[in-house]
Amino acid sequence: MPLRIFEVPSFDGSVRTARVYTPDAYDEDPGARFGVVYLQDGQNVFADPRPARPETWCADLILEQLASEGRIEPWILVGLDHAADRFGEYSPWDYRAARVKAKGKRYARYLAGELKPMIDQAYRTRPGPEWTAAVGSSLGGLISLYLGLEHGDVFGRIGALSPTVMWSGRRIFREWRTHRRRWTRIYLDAGAHEVLDLGELRLDYGRWTREFHAHLERLGYAGHELALVLEPGGQHSEVDWRRRLPLAFRWLLG
Repeated sequence: MPLRIFEVPSFDGSVRTARVYTPDAYDEDPGARFGVVYLQDGQNVFADPRPARPETWCADLILEQLASEGRIEPWILVGLDHAADRFGEYSPWDYRAARVKAKGKRYARYLAGELKPMIDQAYRTRPGPEWTAAVGSSLGGLISLYLGLEHGDVFGRIGALSPTVMWSGRRIFREWRTHRRRWTRIYLDAGAHEVLDLGELRLDYGRWTREFHAHLERLGYAGHELALVLEPGGQHSEVDWRRRLPLAFRWLLG
């Protein structure tokens, strides 16, 4: 189960750590091509002894288990470590209440226009949007949704676990105004009563994830394009996202 870790130039002039996991099938079948999942918070998603936190998603182990059971095809996983200013990087719009200056639009353009072409050149990928996914949690879920909104011609599958859709005054509700009429698959989840209290900011993930799902339904997104999971007792943590990731992968990548 090879996990390659290397440095790449980033949009802000920094050098960033990227982690690329190729599934077992990649080496077993040298003629095969694979879809790619781009994961936010790359340092927290792999079963690797060098994560930023003691709890990670173990996305590589989950993917191999699902593939071995025939539930999904094997995919390449790409995780890009976030910058020190994570809030800014994953925010498409300024948010004065949180004192955040947005860098998310530049980050999204970098993923779509620089990192993805780099991966497509280095690996045997299926480059179309129906074979390219963006997945993240919390603000990583928000920026993944933004990638689907503004770069849906590149990222056709979006996984947003506990997405911070209430951020910037619920701006994404106002920006996502129509059904884009292109191939799309969007997975949303949260704890049914998941709330994160940041003092001046109270983020009700259960409520607003449910509301965003309803918003997309009103725009015409159908059941084969859109999924919602509200987990009883689910909280805002890596442990909870890891627990729901098999379900997310089965629906999103199946």
